Amino acid sequence: MTISAAQTAEYQAFAEQLAEAAADAIQPYFRAKLDVEDKGGRVFDPVTLADKAAERAMRELIQDRYPQHGVLGEEEGSIVGCSELTWVLDPIDGTRAFITGLPLWGTLIALNDGQRPVLGVMNQPFTGERYIGTSDGAWCNGTKLQTRLCQGLSSATLMCTTLDMFDSSVRRDAFQSVANQAQLVRFGGDCYAYCMLASGFVDVIIEACLQPYDVQALIPIIEGAGGVITTWDGSAAQNGGAVVACGDPALHAQLVELLRHAV
Repeated sequence: MTISAAQTAEYQAFAEQLAEAAADAIQPYFRAKLDVEDKGGRVFDPVTLADKAAERAMRELIQDRYPQHGVLGEEEGSIVGCSELTWVLDPIDGTRAFITGLPLWGTLIALNDGQRPVLGVMNQPFTGERYIGTSDGAWCNGTKLQTRLCQGLSSATLMCTTLDMFDSSVRRDAFQSVANQAQLVRFGGDCYAYCMLASGFVDVIIEACLQPYDVQALIPIIEGAGGVITTWDGSAAQNGGAVVACGDPALHAQLVELLRHAV
């Protein structure tokens, strides 16, 4: 589906309205006492009233403004629309950081045109940062973003949210073999780390077991800033799974060769 420049501007403005609505729902809960549920699964997967309220606020706005559009969200699942366009929502990416009072979380909003995400927003209302990516570029609060070049792994800063996301020894070993060659390895960050990569402060992010709503908003931001984000075998990353992002396209190609065997 082809989206015109005027439509892109319209959808971007609406995505920012969604970000504001989510922020209004979330902020009263941050660094406040609140109940935390565990969704269950292989590792602790928390959800709070803030997650649920933010997604509900965004869904209501979408239903009112664009009832023909589809919606895929972390907390309420998928609604198939009669349009090719789908909004992909993660109300709080980084709930573990959120419940521990750390500001390394954000609201992720993507618009998928039926083929790929064409618009991405990461909103962090506590720090006042809003990252936006389109086919025309990527920005934080209006300032153009640019990834940085990296000569090789020996000079790279690598990030990963947690080792727990590697669901097999093969994947964990593949990650560790790359991490052992990096200059600096840091854990934590969730979506915030990807925005730091787009901003030129991080070189590589290697993760696994991601869902579509974890990654779709980040793809236009990273690509708009000049970076590359794919699965470990170089395929499109929009469906999640094992993902590698890199600010330097040449280094990304090298990393795919190191990781593709572990997909």
